[in-house]
Amino acid sequence: MKIILAPDKFRGSLTASQACEAMVAGVREACPEAIIQSLPLSDGGEGFLETLVQATQGTFHDVQAHDPLMRNLSASYGISGDRQTAFIEMATVSGLALLNPNEYQATQTSTYGTGELLKAAIQTGVSKVILGIGGSATTDGGMGMAQALGWQFFDEKDQLLEPTGASLILIHRIEPPSFLPEVELLIASDVTAPLFGVTGAAQVYGPQKGASPEEVALLDKGLQNLAQKVAKKGLGISSLAEVPGAGAAGGLGFGLMAFAGAKIRPGAALVMELTGFQEVLSNADLILTGEGKLDEQSLQGKLIGRICETAQQRNIPVLALCGTLAAQPSQLKALGLSYAASILRSPVPLEEALQTAAERLREASFWAVHLYCIGKN
Repeated sequence: MKIILAPDKFRGSLTASQACEAMVAGVREACPEAIIQSLPLSDGGEGFLETLVQATQGTFHDVQAHDPLMRNLSASYGISGDRQTAFIEMATVSGLALLNPNEYQATQTSTYGTGELLKAAIQTGVSKVILGIGGSATTDGGMGMAQALGWQFFDEKDQLLEPTGASLILIHRIEPPSFLPEVELLIASDVTAPLFGVTGAAQVYGPQKGASPEEVALLDKGLQNLAQKVAKKGLGISSLAEVPGAGAAGGLGFGLMAFAGAKIRPGAALVMELTGFQEVLSNADLILTGEGKLDEQSLQGKLIGRICETAQQRNIPVLALCGTLAAQPSQLKALGLSYAASILRSPVPLEEALQTAAERLREASFWAVHLYCIGKN
């Protein structure tokens, strides 16, 4: 029997690779003779970089950059084994996880560090760069990223602006860099929000990043101003702000399209393509997947949904394990799951749940596969 292990991260406790290790231990107990193939996955958020570097037998490269509040930090990007593609996980340099809760400042954070990683990766001579843009601390429309690449933003008094969300409303003039290298840029994101409006970057995600209602309104108007100035400059079609995913990572999706010519791809589907998920499924009998929280968002084109879509084409059952199960059985069945369960057997404090996640996932993997084997026999 061939079993594919294809989990996402369990946020706060296990990376996708660590989840695979725990699953392997449980599956081995339940079915010692099984052929197990581990394929850690990501939808473009945390773990994106590790997943793709590992899948392509690539290497990590360290650079000095700036965090969301423009403090120095060391960050990494990846290069594929064939040296043709670079991988960037924006959360490693511009992510909310880099800040303490009392530092969440949606109007003051910047994607400048992401631009530094992008610039460093391009300078290696790769032909393609793929950016995972989940988990951001920013709402600057990609202004910081663009400034790191050489773009300049001026106010009405022709003063150079700081690349933060608060500056968006003040943009009067945009000037391009003297040189832009030709490289294919792909954005991996499963966020479909437009740049601004009631479903846009500021109104939906701003409060999670520390924005007050007044700041949300300011940021939303600022993102509208950015879009207007970009259209006036001729950097993108007038509807660029409405492209699904333009509002991802506080508008970084828009900024990458407008200032770097990037294209947006569904993150989970792109990662599955790059890791050869279709090929791995050859002769597979079962897929065991999982993530920290299985809820309605998981049903809307996220990683587990994509796995189920692909598995259904080959009639391969999919079992899902999670920390929190917050979806109805009818929803999970409609998604295509054959089985879903939380790895928690009883209520426990959050800290304990996070610390014991590996052991709980091992046990849950054992019982899921044991049950499957009983059903097969």
